[in-house]
Amino acid sequence: MLQELVIHDFAIIDQLSISFEEGMTVLSGETGAGKSIIIDAVGLLAGGRGSQDFIRTGAKKATLEGLFTMTPNGTTAAVLDQFGIEHDEETVLLERDLAVNGHNVCRVNGHLVNTTTLKHIGETLVDIHGQNEHQELMYPDRHLGLLDEFAHQKLITAKTAYTETYAAYRKTQRALRKKQQNEQEWAQRLDMLKFQTNEIDAAQLRGDEESQLIEERAKLINFQKINQALQASHAILAGDDGNALDQIAVAMNQMQEIAELDPEFKRIADSLQTGYYTLQDSSSDISREVANLEWDEARLDEIEQRLETINRLEHKYGDSIAEILAYGEKIGAELAAMQATEANASELEQQFGQLEQQLKKNGQALTQLRQKAAKQLEKAVHQQLKALFMEKTVFKVEFLPNQQEQFMASGMDKVEFYIQPNPGEKLRPLAKIASGGELSRLMLALKTIFSESQGITSIIFDEVDTGVSGRVAQAIANKISEIAQHSQVLCITHLPQVAAMSDHQYQIQKQVKQNRTETMVQKVTGKQRIAELARMLAGTEVTELTLEHAEELVELAETAKRNSRH
Repeated sequence: MLQELVIHDFAIIDQLSISFEEGMTVLSGETGAGKSIIIDAVGLLAGGRGSQDFIRTGAKKATLEGLFTMTPNGTTAAVLDQFGIEHDEETVLLERDLAVNGHNVCRVNGHLVNTTTLKHIGETLVDIHGQNEHQELMYPDRHLGLLDEFAHQKLITAKTAYTETYAAYRKTQRALRKKQQNEQEWAQRLDMLKFQTNEIDAAQLRGDEESQLIEERAKLINFQKINQALQASHAILAGDDGNALDQIAVAMNQMQEIAELDPEFKRIADSLQTGYYTLQDSSSDISREVANLEWDEARLDEIEQRLETINRLEHKYGDSIAEILAYGEKIGAELAAMQATEANASELEQQFGQLEQQLKKNGQALTQLRQKAAKQLEKAVHQQLKALFMEKTVFKVEFLPNQQEQFMASGMDKVEFYIQPNPGEKLRPLAKIASGGELSRLMLALKTIFSESQGITSIIFDEVDTGVSGRVAQAIANKISEIAQHSQVLCITHLPQVAAMSDHQYQIQKQVKQNRTETMVQKVTGKQRIAELARMLAGTEVTELTLEHAEELVELAETAKRNSRH
């Protein structure tokens, strides 16, 4: 459920913080006071479409925060795990910033997410139902999911069997189609993969080979230069005539004789000694390199040919030996799969036929269970509609024709909800029925049934009672209160009957401060609540009689709630 809502610089709201509780909460107030703005804020937190128009005039950005409690190991937790978002077992924090420069920042438990991810998470927490926004019930492609939610445990085994068979069926189907779509293309691809695999394997490439060959080639190409440098260096250091080592040895000995006379002389003597031995080691190294140095023209030709082979393969298969080898592994796997498919083509076709028959069998079994559940759902909806004075309305779960026995990931069924509001009319798709009093009641009937199975923690009704009055208004109030027994309900209403049935009520007002309009929220209890209900009953002029009527309305509502909960 929604526990805390914080709003900054959103529409006409400067700063607002509201704590919500379990049960039914009503937001009431004059038209234009900002009731729907609060619901818009919750909608944006749940992943709704944002706009710079929501930002309060003069502000750089609008900031929204919503703290929700969630069911441990429930749907929300599963979706959070799916997206790798850390969470505890009790709460989830949604945040969203809308900036004037168009930047849209969304966070879930401090993790940055995009709006699509935010929507996936938000729709498990909040279901906003307004006059023109009917969520799942207004989207025919979601009706099958709602039917499955209603059937719940009865479909688990059948759905699992169908899903597993469908996955194997699709995998086999893709393999067959890949071969059957174009036999010539298949053969050409097979030949090309064989050639490329053989060419890469024949080269017997090693990961660090190219850099080593380039280094060796550089030495062979520069043989003369290297030889001259080594010979000259060795002659200077250890030649027969006045070499550097002998000269340094004389200087070292001279300094050692006076080293004890002055610390500075000692330092110089030690430095000369270190340099002498270092140069002596260098002389030995140079002598060894001269002895090992050998000109090999055949080896240079061999290196050039090998590098040419590597460059040719890099031009065709990758920019480096590593990329060539990776490409070789990739096409090797594809070649093995194609060869296996080619060798077992007849077996694959036989396997596909068997899977198709099994999938049809599993799909038909799932359909039968769904049709049985559909009858139970129809009966449950009709029972709810009686309490809403729509006993003559017909609700039906239609299974649309699937003449080609098309297999889908969800099964073989296409389902849509139909209604007949009045006797003598035709059954029509629910999604195409115009909104109004009848539609509001039908939606409430469905919400009552689905509120438990959907697992949504907060349901918001935004003036769904528009266009009704009298006993119908009271029936809607009773139904919303019933839904609130299973899910937190936030409700915007102008009907006193609905407000009276609430467990909590907030009055929304707007006022002008320093020539700026601001929305204010105040929780009303006791006499304040009676006064607000009286205003809703009478309008601008509240009389003693209206106040008495409001008190009576609250008493009747409390009695009705006690009776419904026992």
